[in-house]
Amino acid sequence: MPLHERIIPYLETAGLYHLARLNSQWFWVDEPLLSAFIERWRPETHTFHMLFGECTVTLEDVAYQLGLPIDGEPVSGCLSEFENFMENGRPAWVWFRELFGELPPQNKVKQMTVCYTWFHERFRVLPADATDDIVRIYARAYIMMLLSSQLFADKNANRVHLRWLPYVASLDDLGRYSWGSAVLAWLYRCLCRGTNRNVVNLAGPLQLLQSWIFWRFPCLRPSDFNRFGFPLASRWAEYLPRNDAVDQRVVAARLCLDRLRVHDIVWEPYSSPDVLAVVHPEILLDEHRRLWTAVTSLIYFVAIEWHQVDRVMPQFGGVQHLPHLALNIDWLHAKDGRGGDRWFPSYYREWHEHWQDRHATVLPVDRVADPGPSSEYLDWWCRVAHRFLSPEVAFQDPRPIVLTEEARHRGSSQAPPMVQVVDRPDNRRVDRRRRIGTRTTDREWRWLADHLEEEQVVGDHGGDVDHRVPRRRARRHGQRDGGGRARGRGPSGEYHSGQHAVGEDIGGVATGMDQGTFEVGGSSQMFQSGDTQAFADFTTAAVGMDIDDPVSQSEFFRDIADILGEDDGTHYRPQMDEVHSQFAEHQPHVQDVQPALLVDLNEPAASPSDPWFALGGTPASAFSVVPPQASVPQVDQRPRRVRRAPLCGTGGHLIGQLDDDDSDTIEDSD
Repeated sequence: MPLHERIIPYLETAGLYHLARLNSQWFWVDEPLLSAFIERWRPETHTFHMLFGECTVTLEDVAYQLGLPIDGEPVSGCLSEFENFMENGRPAWVWFRELFGELPPQNKVKQMTVCYTWFHERFRVLPADATDDIVRIYARAYIMMLLSSQLFADKNANRVHLRWLPYVASLDDLGRYSWGSAVLAWLYRCLCRGTNRNVVNLAGPLQLLQSWIFWRFPCLRPSDFNRFGFPLASRWAEYLPRNDAVDQRVVAARLCLDRLRVHDIVWEPYSSPDVLAVVHPEILLDEHRRLWTAVTSLIYFVAIEWHQVDRVMPQFGGVQHLPHLALNIDWLHAKDGRGGDRWFPSYYREWHEHWQDRHATVLPVDRVADPGPSSEYLDWWCRVAHRFLSPEVAFQDPRPIVLTEEARHRGSSQAPPMVQVVDRPDNRRVDRRRRIGTRTTDREWRWLADHLEEEQVVGDHGGDVDHRVPRRRARRHGQRDGGGRARGRGPSGEYHSGQHAVGEDIGGVATGMDQGTFEVGGSSQMFQSGDTQAFADFTTAAVGMDIDDPVSQSEFFRDIADILGEDDGTHYRPQMDEVHSQFAEHQPHVQDVQPALLVDLNEPAASPSDPWFALGGTPASAFSVVPPQASVPQVDQRPRRVRRAPLCGTGGHLIGQLDDDDSDTIEDSD
């Protein structure tokens, strides 16, 4: 959008005029070069890990490159619910109509954002006879476009968020905010996101990052760009990088960074007389300048980052000492503003207090004639850092960093005193593993409490205990009535359940191998005798799964019917309850199961008589006195396949043992 002279006074008041001068030209970024640098970005320290140490973009770079004010109030507040969190706030779109005089069409609106094209078409050209109120409207539109496109661009890259309405509502108060710390916080957050292997796109003030690279590393900057003005990022406004062979250029840039040495970086590029001649004096005021070495928080609404300049002291003319442990703020990195709007100055009160005390966290710098890492630091860095990213075949030397004579003369440096801040690790994964305070935990404990209450209520009237095990994950628990019983569990409408006291032996119920089994001669007999509900209850008691469940009825009943309908020769040995006597009266009772032998199941089978058992499975010799004879499979018969009930974690899978001639396999002939 063109910059009209009647809008410039509002930009100067807001401290955004120097940034607006960069908006007149389109910046192109060297994507392979930025990708190679992002590979070296560490979210733990907010620094680039190079061969010779660490370096990063600081508040000093933001001031010189973009000309933004550093000192001021943090850029924070709420995102959209202004009427709920602000004293004089109004609903977002009502406020938008008051500030701009109209609303954008529906096809230009998406949730709480407006397309760039509407602002560009509606407020591009300021009328010559515009009144002061019209000029203020155009100034608001220009500032919202400037902030959303140049400083705080996201991956949408074509929308303006309504979070800026409280700021442009009072144009005279825009100068009291720290725009420099906010843009650095957003750059840090975008770089931290870019280190995720699943992230393929990068947003943020990339012109700041690219200009910082060109000013700090002369060997990486393009040639024939020797003239510059203020802001210093305007030096590369006409730079047009190549767009061919991107993959090869990424490899080349990575190798170039692997071969950098300590003399390839300019620690103080802004100390030259040519730079001081073009810099505007307002950014060199003491109120802004002294915050360049402050170890404090950086705030941009929900994005909270940490300014760890104690790890890059050579960028301020000092000697790099052994740094302190980096502050762990993984919990803050996990915040992205989702899950409902908040008033962030209260939600992040501690970090806003850190910024309020920013003047007390300024580090003193002992300037030297030859800044750089100390010999002690280099020795430590060579031992702990991951310095090379290219394959070893790209190097001819054994890759050690030889301590230069300059580093030996620097000696060691003492770390300055710093304010200790408590770490904020991201414990969500740990809490999830412990299952503390999650909705899943509440649901599981509520399910257990309901079952205990149900057993206690039914126990007053007597009855048997229901040992059916719910199917994992896919199990749908029925609704509860006032008495604590389950509803919607088949035609009967409730369980046949009983109760028993906690810690008391359950009588009348045999488990595992203690009870006799019955033999079903064929699956056709099973389906022909008895009704469907009786077979459902029988299957529930046998294998621990309720086939009346609407989730599992179709697939379970169909699969079981197909398998058992074809395998009439399979011996199926589940438990038989007394209530299912209509099946047992047709079957002869046999007592051919021997008690378990005293064997170590962790040891491999001593007899190779039955080779057809799964890895880690229990051989048949562990349950029978005489191991069965190995049978030679027929030519046209497929080998037997192990079928095991899934482990439920409660021991319920032991209720329905599948047995074939005293073995733990069934024949598969489908």
